[in-house]
Amino acid sequence: MRELDERKLKILKAIIKNYLDTGEPVGSRTISKDTDLNLSSATIRNEMADLEELGYIIQPHTSAGRIPTDKGYRLYVDILLEDKTQEVDDMKNILIEKADKLENLLKQVAKLLAANTNYATMVTTPQYKKKVKFIQLTEIDEKQILAVIVFEGNIIKNQIIPVSTSLDKETILKLNIIVNTFLQGLDLEEINLPVITQMKDQAGDYRTIVNDILEAIMKVVADDDDFKIYTSGATNILKYPELSDKDKATELLYTLEEKKMLTEIIQNKMEDEDTRGIQVYIGNETPVESMKDCSVVTATYEIDEGIYGKVGIIGPKRMDYEKVVSTLQTLMVQLDDIFKKKT
Repeated sequence: MRELDERKLKILKAIIKNYLDTGEPVGSRTISKDTDLNLSSATIRNEMADLEELGYIIQPHTSAGRIPTDKGYRLYVDILLEDKTQEVDDMKNILIEKADKLENLLKQVAKLLAANTNYATMVTTPQYKKKVKFIQLTEIDEKQILAVIVFEGNIIKNQIIPVSTSLDKETILKLNIIVNTFLQGLDLEEINLPVITQMKDQAGDYRTIVNDILEAIMKVVADDDDFKIYTSGATNILKYPELSDKDKATELLYTLEEKKMLTEIIQNKMEDEDTRGIQVYIGNETPVESMKDCSVVTATYEIDEGIYGKVGIIGPKRMDYEKVVSTLQTLMVQLDDIFKKKT
């Protein structure tokens, strides 16, 4: 049971944060300016006296300022890790619920497009900017730590990292501070050699673990297991004589069902910001041999800033481009409306 009420906890946190920033004893006037407690200096002094009596802070000399004790640091670290764990757990629950709803929506979009256009369709799950929001490291056991990496848009990735020696909570806290200080807000391309060198210098004896953490981040980003393409209406292409040749149709149907080549094309295009609008690829412009007799029209949907996916319609080169483009434009407006309401 914690022996501090909410007001004392806020004052203790403010003292520790100020002391971490300045290295100087913290007085009541500083706390009254830096917190949202709206308390007088006299009231804060009384609370600080209680915190001192309970052993959370001490007065190093005759000045009015206080600094945290080991007991104060311990409570601060425990609360910090507990709050971050709860924040990540809450975020996961929300995202799991959203992911289930989004998957059903995207499958339905593929079906409706196929029925409306009489062509084959594909819809991808959304991808995200690889910008680090924050990283949480926690100990699993003596030989493993868990890295929870949160990217822009609250995309959460987990990676278990083996360690050769057991890490105490203070070391875990230090590593958390180091990786977040250097990596927060960076795109992966910005995590360069100077950044890595500075992180390792700060880590000292734990530079190997910092290197393992960096490798874990790269691994989860490179893992494409979350990327899916939903297709529908594949047999619609058989209605068009130029696509119904047995060998050609078999190859095309295999491409739509197997999806590996589609994944490579779509992911490459998604990295290119110039292809975010409606794009039309005719015949040889499509880099898939089985689709050389087809046209592919794609559009980009965005569910949040930096989180986007692709919708595509595949048909003969003599497809009704006006209808297809109009359909995709209408769909993008509808999806935008749906996603804005969800947020």
